[in-house]
Amino acid sequence: MSETYDFIVVGSGAGSLCAALLMRDAGKSVLVLEKTDLVGGTTAVSGGVMWIPNNRYMKADGIADSPEQAMAYLNAIHSDDDGPGATQERRQAYVEEAPQMLEYLIGKGLTFRRVPTWPDYYPAEGESEAGRTVVSELFNLKELGEWQAKTRPGFLPLPAYLEEAMELPNMKRSWKSFKTLLKIIGRTLGTRLTGKHYATAGQALQGQLLLAATKAGVEIRTGAPVEQLVVDQGRVVGVVCDQTGAKQTLTAKLGVLLNAGGFAKNQRMLDQYVTGAKAEWSGVIESDTGDMIMEGMRIGASVAQMEERIGYPVTVLPNKPNTPTFMQGDLAKPHAILVDQSAQRYMKEAASYMQLSKGQLQHAKGAAAIPSWMIFDSQYITTYWLAGTTPGTKKPKEWSEAGFLKQGQTLAELAAACGLDASALTATVERFNGFVAQGKDEDFGRGDHIYDNWLGDNLAQGSHTLGAIEQAPFYAVPIYPGDVSTYGGLVTDVRARVLREDGSVIDGLYATGVTTASVMGGKAPGAGASIGPSITWGYIAAKHALTTAAGN
Repeated sequence: MSETYDFIVVGSGAGSLCAALLMRDAGKSVLVLEKTDLVGGTTAVSGGVMWIPNNRYMKADGIADSPEQAMAYLNAIHSDDDGPGATQERRQAYVEEAPQMLEYLIGKGLTFRRVPTWPDYYPAEGESEAGRTVVSELFNLKELGEWQAKTRPGFLPLPAYLEEAMELPNMKRSWKSFKTLLKIIGRTLGTRLTGKHYATAGQALQGQLLLAATKAGVEIRTGAPVEQLVVDQGRVVGVVCDQTGAKQTLTAKLGVLLNAGGFAKNQRMLDQYVTGAKAEWSGVIESDTGDMIMEGMRIGASVAQMEERIGYPVTVLPNKPNTPTFMQGDLAKPHAILVDQSAQRYMKEAASYMQLSKGQLQHAKGAAAIPSWMIFDSQYITTYWLAGTTPGTKKPKEWSEAGFLKQGQTLAELAAACGLDASALTATVERFNGFVAQGKDEDFGRGDHIYDNWLGDNLAQGSHTLGAIEQAPFYAVPIYPGDVSTYGGLVTDVRARVLREDGSVIDGLYATGVTTASVMGGKAPGAGASIGPSITWGYIAAKHALTTAAGN
């Protein structure tokens, strides 16, 4: 027997629940279908950061911004050939609609804040050195009641704001950072005494949205993968869903919204679209397999920007082989460089996660660069965290047993351990050390931009990211071009409607998130360039579907 709803949403990430809320405001029935047993998608395990220009929190802190400034920045870092998802019209729509989306959620009772400093990633006209990031306030998961058990766990099991968590690696070097640790411990004890369970980052964002959605009467079903879109006379009118092994047709009167992730865990699709990428290097959840992208293609939807990913440099630890470890911050610290298998640097190491991962994949098209090697010295290993381990030479025994952490008393010995040419590595390190001495990386400009230094060591004297590699022993770990999902998919217009190859609209079908070809093309302008658009286009999709319904 078929069930009928006004609006059906595939996937339970942030964009999905925002759209569902807007529909319920209008009194429409909404069904959210989640193929896994947990609500939240990749948003829940992320930092939960949204890049929102001209937002109220910037204004409250006296930080200048405007739609014109944001557009100048986006136009400066993008080109006209970034793909049909990243057109001038869609960029303009995002800049205008994202702050409205945020105000809508605040009006629904959700609470947010800005990270005090998180610079935009590129030195370009219109950039914000303070940053345009917005994040969720801490959220008490106990408010969810029975839904708490169905919420996907986050990556940070502490009631800590993101900027507090970023301070913790310095807790033995800085009294300020140690006081931050004490504050987090105090907050943890306080919540336990009061019976609360605070979440942060993406889990907090998802928790707030889930609470609002369930209170509003949104129906959510987990363990309910969508297998097919139902099309009648060119219009999407519903879905076929597999519920407890039984297929069921569900009808949607106003439309279907797809927000079901990308394809970073589908090796066949990676082989087809992203040369050199491996699913095992992805930090995304296992269900990121491109199901709805392929289903959209089956009914004639256009796809674009399929070679793009939300790249992230990773290493694969022998003691955690199934969980890639993110290495962006590690690479940006002083006394470390990244080299390919000919022992040459090929990009600046202090850069956005997307630049680093994409740069490695692109370099690998003409050189042996997978893995590349992070080269560092004893100053580094005794001062900074490495791949999630505290400073010092004592590392997990699996690292030495598996030969993961390479070591040499000289650069020549380290080169031999890594299979590199000794003279080439020595020359590369000497050249880099010369740049450090003069305070200027003449090859790649590392340290020239505020973001480079924000990623580095804010306690370092002089440069926060340039430091000589000169004190033995010397070390190396392998680096791979990982990701936190893909960045290409179904092509949508300014109203989030899915388009065919000829540019015509597939009536009744909307899409958002990494199921779509991103409005940001192949770049992230700042932190939150995937979650911000996901929620915004979910908001836009619901508004358009309601407007269409009113017109009828």
